[in-house]
Amino acid sequence: RCHGLSSTTGKGKVTALWLTNYRVKHLGQRCPRRVFPRCLANAPADMTSLTQRSSGLVQRRTEASRNATEKDRPSGQEDHDPRRGDEQDDDDSGDSKETRLTLMEEVLLLGLKDREGYTSFWNDCISSGLRGCMLIELALRGRLQLEACGMRRKGLLARKVICKSDAPTGDVLLDEALKHIKDTQPPETVQSWIELLSGETWNPLKLHYQLRNVRERLAKNLVEKGVLTTEKQNFLLFDMTTHPLTNNNIKQRLIKKVQEAVLDKWVNDPHRMDKRLLALIFLAHSSDVLENAFAPLLDDQYDLAMKRVRQLLELEPEGESMKANTNELLWAVVAAFTK
Repeated sequence: RCHGLSSTTGKGKVTALWLTNYRVKHLGQRCPRRVFPRCLANAPADMTSLTQRSSGLVQRRTEASRNATEKDRPSGQEDHDPRRGDEQDDDDSGDSKETRLTLMEEVLLLGLKDREGYTSFWNDCISSGLRGCMLIELALRGRLQLEACGMRRKGLLARKVICKSDAPTGDVLLDEALKHIKDTQPPETVQSWIELLSGETWNPLKLHYQLRNVRERLAKNLVEKGVLTTEKQNFLLFDMTTHPLTNNNIKQRLIKKVQEAVLDKWVNDPHRMDKRLLALIFLAHSSDVLENAFAPLLDDQYDLAMKRVRQLLELEPEGESMKANTNELLWAVVAAFTK
């Protein structure tokens, strides 16, 4: 009997547990509630490991039967398990979700000096370029669009920017710019918004549209994403907060992506390119930071890359915006910088 075998010796405990399992599995009988938990509680470590090994055998047997089923299946059929597809997507985008950068952050990262942690003092283009990035980022996220052209087709730079959706984006700078555009009546053009958000206006009543400390706020976003770090540097008369590069892999991937877009993966058609990558090339050039991405190239590769960038810059935004599957606001921003 199970009661009598539950002694203090290890052999009695193992035998009691074995008898209990045997009765449950083969005889359909159950051990009393007060005995079975006591047997399990007093079971030695060997028995626990034995139970785990037996469960492992069941799992391996299940896996073997699954493999045999897949072998019997015709080669033309594939297993469309949605859970397996989700797992594969998660594996492919493992760390990309954590380090996904906005257009503004990518342009700023291209312009930052790795060790010094600040942009060139002589670069006076990056400020307006970052505002153009915000407009395109909001357009790509479905928040902004250009007004309808109407019967008499207006040019891209004459059409107003209207708010398509005021849903929060999760980015403080983008939400701040979106609020300005939504609350402004009558609407303004793309060129006007780039100037207003940059603070480049002579109208004192519109100075409140200026987005302040944009570069510093973007750098802090990159610090939170683990790309940059924060340091203090002394420049004789004053101290300045700098953001040196800490994760070089992310910047190298960004540089490689830009290089491949105009070299190995060049498609010679802007509408077959990824819209975000196309916008990045245009805005990096407008912000005077595209040279930093091409600096590591050999002379022949550099000449070829710049030749293809010039081909993109020579495109006519008005004509390109009329083609199918295009983003009109993207080409309006391009027209504002290349006019």
